[in-house]
Amino acid sequence: MGNKQQNMPDPVRVDNPALEQGVRETAVKLRRMGQDDPLHFWAEMSRDVAWYRDWNKVLDQSEAPFYRWYLGGRLNASYNCVDRHVDGWRRNKAAIIFEGERGDSRVLTYQDLYREVNKLASGLQKLGVKRGDVVTIYMPMIPEAVVAMLACARLGAPHSVVFGGFSSDALRERIRDARSRFVITADGSLRRGKSVPLKQNVDVALQGGSSPVEKVIVTRRTGEAVSMEVGRDIWYEDVLAQGELYCEPEVMDAEDALFILYSSGTTGKPKGILHTTGGYMVGVHTTYKYTFDHREEDIYWCTADIGWITGHSYIVYGPLSNGATTVLYEGSPDYPAQDRFWSIIEKYRVSIFYTAPTAVRLFMKWGEQWPAAHDLSSLRLLGSVGEPINPEVWLWYYKHIGGERCPVMDTWWQTETGMFLVTPLPGDESFVPGAAMRPFPGVDVDVLNEQGEPVKAGEQGYLVVKKPWPAMFRTLYNDPERYLNTYWRQYEGLYLAGDGAKKEADGTIWVIGRIDDVLNVSGHRIGTAEIESVLVEHEAVAEAAVIGKKHEIKGQSVAAFVTLKEGCSGTEELVTELKRLVVSRIGALARPEEIFFSAELPKTRSGKIMRRLLRDIAEGNIIGDTTTLMDPQVITNIKEKYGSMAG
Repeated sequence: MGNKQQNMPDPVRVDNPALEQGVRETAVKLRRMGQDDPLHFWAEMSRDVAWYRDWNKVLDQSEAPFYRWYLGGRLNASYNCVDRHVDGWRRNKAAIIFEGERGDSRVLTYQDLYREVNKLASGLQKLGVKRGDVVTIYMPMIPEAVVAMLACARLGAPHSVVFGGFSSDALRERIRDARSRFVITADGSLRRGKSVPLKQNVDVALQGGSSPVEKVIVTRRTGEAVSMEVGRDIWYEDVLAQGELYCEPEVMDAEDALFILYSSGTTGKPKGILHTTGGYMVGVHTTYKYTFDHREEDIYWCTADIGWITGHSYIVYGPLSNGATTVLYEGSPDYPAQDRFWSIIEKYRVSIFYTAPTAVRLFMKWGEQWPAAHDLSSLRLLGSVGEPINPEVWLWYYKHIGGERCPVMDTWWQTETGMFLVTPLPGDESFVPGAAMRPFPGVDVDVLNEQGEPVKAGEQGYLVVKKPWPAMFRTLYNDPERYLNTYWRQYEGLYLAGDGAKKEADGTIWVIGRIDDVLNVSGHRIGTAEIESVLVEHEAVAEAAVIGKKHEIKGQSVAAFVTLKEGCSGTEELVTELKRLVVSRIGALARPEEIFFSAELPKTRSGKIMRRLLRDIAEGNIIGDTTTLMDPQVITNIKEKYGSMAG
């Protein structure tokens, strides 16, 4: 990989249009501190988090790579996000501004949030939720979802948030893996004017008699009738009614679990990524504060869903621990019209806007007339998350949304990292559109070749993190061996991110994209093996290979090459059946846009499917090296059949 050049235009630099002397000085000071002594830097950053008992050691590396941060420290994440703000003037400051898809809205001050979190935590406690219990949250983007997360954190009960777009099968798998006895959900969620039956999905997920779930708490959102099982199901409002006005926060060790978040991997089984409390809170608090130049008067909006790590770190824990005002929007960007995002920014005078390149590409496709029709002058900072952003997309975002006055913070990080690892800072003098720029202060990353040597300037290699960082995940839930094999064994002592990158002579880092069998569809990671395992469930399918195909809007779309069993034919009806099967097992985000039927799949002599060659065919590229194939004729046959269908 080291000699392969990325096909991109010569980089241009954009001067920071909003550079302020004080912000510049802060950036220079932070970078110097982080470079000179990273552990001292993270020790200093921890002073901004509220501790019941101070830590006695910043980092323990004695059992690396099972690192431990802030040894001996005691704290509570819910206290940091809520309680610490209600003793002063912030009690009356807006914590959450909620905009419903139907146009309804609510504002929760920090005092409101404090009351709701305490009542729900107390009510859950009375239902039997205790420290260490994993609570599954399967909810829409409504304030109750944030309250549920913070209530669990208050009790020391790790939450496992499952994206509301996942199917009942995907939900079932995550509930069982976490051995979760409690589920918090809603009657349904709203998407483009239609209702998604969340409670019904939960009911299906719990069928079969082997579910560990004892209680299901249901909040009302759509108002549609749902089935309520006596003894198991209870309305959210009834849990609140049983709760007390104050629930004492659990005093948690810095290394106690805060949450599990399942992420797709290169096998069919999702990975339960485990984050603990102390280091995570320091990491997300610090990165939010300095990457977005947090100011008390800001109205901040991250468009992610709480079912993903971006929602955890930069809708809930990062902003709220800083006492920020965060916008929570329930619906899609094009409902009821393609200017919904811009109308929200205008309505609430949003000053910081954080979204995905997928969304920006959609905005570009719809046309600049939509944002131009609204007053976006309140914006002072833009952010990008989820995947690399193309230079031309960056420049459109900068011009048509930021009015060429707002710096763009292009953040690179992962579910596993918990916090930003590579990002510009608002105090930087200039930016390179499309580049993630430089490591966050106190973070040490590099780009290596196959042999573990730093690549030459401009060459591609593997992105690695050379030193531990506070918000890093601690392990994979119930699977420490997979944790070691996936992330730590290719380069001894270094974290393998699974992304390709290149590094310029001045230290600028370009993130190229995934190097493993994980797709990035609209900023969401989906394992190829997870989709393949669903496809082969069908009685007509013998084998399947799933690839990510370049997509103008989504970044990647899902394409599948399928080998059928003897006597079965690849009809349009079968294509429809297979797509429906994937949606039912995983969710709509994993639906293959294209399914190609092939008598055989290209394999190496060891039996490994060469997905790279299938991707070349699907995208219309020149076919790469086929010398390792067991039968090179297979790829020729597929190309003859499908080579003209790339588009």
